[in-house]
Amino acid sequence: MALINDFLSLIYPRYCEACEENLFKHEDLLCNKCLLTLPKGRYHLQTHNELELLFAGRIPTISVMSLFVYQKCGRVQKILHAIKYQQQKELARFAGKLFAGENEIKNTLSGVDFVLPIPLHKNKLKVRGYNQSQLFAEGICNTLNIPIDTGSLSRVKETSTQTKKRKYQRWENVEGIFEVANPTKLEGKHVLLVDDVITTGATLEAAWQALKHCSDIKISIASIAFAGKLI
Repeated sequence: MALINDFLSLIYPRYCEACEENLFKHEDLLCNKCLLTLPKGRYHLQTHNELELLFAGRIPTISVMSLFVYQKCGRVQKILHAIKYQQQKELARFAGKLFAGENEIKNTLSGVDFVLPIPLHKNKLKVRGYNQSQLFAEGICNTLNIPIDTGSLSRVKETSTQTKKRKYQRWENVEGIFEVANPTKLEGKHVLLVDDVITTGATLEAAWQALKHCSDIKISIASIAFAGKLI
């Protein structure tokens, strides 16, 4: 079997999704060098950090976390692009497993009742075929054995892309786009709200505007990447 795998790797070489170097047979999706050197979002290890302060006064959070720090034209951008536009679904789940595998993260998420991925509008979901935030959430849930909830929060308005919009335009673009189907299910629960990338936080704040009507709900936030400063 090892000889067959080595032969196949010559014909169909596998590449690291971050640096595009050849993967060794024991490596999967990301090479060991990138796993060690990719800019990690260790914001949860510091109080009053940049990511936490982004949501201060906007969302009452218990914890705000990110796996990576996003840098334009960097390796994390390549990972996000592969997930979002190149059908690299397993890479999103792999990111969730990496995130949930860190000891500090395990401890932080020990009291979470449900993981809620930010949903796509049904039209966008039909075109793309999958929700990258849900795949990231699945990786977290499968690793930590936390239930995923894809039915409570829904996206009821279709919006244009946020990529080239300014901060206030991003908020206007997502205002009132989410609804909660069954608020009583989430009452008194600690929910981990998951998105693929955080920039201004407008999408997550819009989700909170819908979720805040669930009595005594507690919110933590996680993402694959945050467009912040390196720690």
